Amino acid sequence: MSTPFYVSPQQAMADRAEYARKGIARGRSLVVMQYADGIVFVGENPSRALHKFSEIYDRIGFAAAGKYNEYENLRIGGVRYADLRGYTYDRDDVTARGLANVYAQTLGTIFSSNAEKPYEVELVVAEVGTTPDGDQIYRLPHDGSIVDEHGSVAVGGNAEQISTYLDQRHEDGMTLAAALKLAVTSLSRDTNGSEREIPAERLEVAVLDRTRPQQRKFKRIVGRQLSRLLEEGGTSQAAAAGDGDGGSAEPDSGGDVE
Repeated sequence: MSTPFYVSPQQAMADRAEYARKGIARGRSLVVMQYADGIVFVGENPSRALHKFSEIYDRIGFAAAGKYNEYENLRIGGVRYADLRGYTYDRDDVTARGLANVYAQTLGTIFSSNAEKPYEVELVVAEVGTTPDGDQIYRLPHDGSIVDEHGSVAVGGNAEQISTYLDQRHEDGMTLAAALKLAVTSLSRDTNGSEREIPAERLEVAVLDRTRPQQRKFKRIVGRQLSRLLEEGGTSQAAAAGDGDGGSAEPDSGGDVE
């Protein structure tokens, strides 16, 4: 009779965590960032049908990196939870914090279960408030933990390098154009520090805009509006560089699919 192969619980959990992290890192990075009027979601996604970003409820948005079929199941579950809670109680009772707790329980259960592999996903749940102080951004790694983020967050791919870049440059009260340009610049940086160009047609961009008169604040930015915002962001950066050199410049007016 052969001797059973023994793996310590600590080693088994470490192996599962490494497996999930490698799967997430193979996907393209995405950025979620606060700006003056809300929260912007930016990611490189060549697909026009398979989205990284989605609306969950009135003021709540969802972003995910990793395996599409796994985070799509989580997204659908989140929509069902939000609809049921809003119908049973009140629409204001549906919050990003409550949704993040539901996702954390689901991911944590799957991660600790020996019956199936861990999900290769990392999620961001964001809620826009009536003021910037009321904005909420939660990052949920593969193991079901919850991280309360402020300002900006990056997940997937080389997220650590992108997060460091954003932490050094993100400012409160940025315009949408400036925030979008910063996000795209951070995503275009390779691990060696060199930059590549990401054309507008390969970008997926959405916002939670607190100034929208509608109850639903989620909106996708595509086509001419996206191109215009990218141009405005580039103009703002050039103006800022000119000011830094002592020149005078007019102020700006302004899926992952594997």
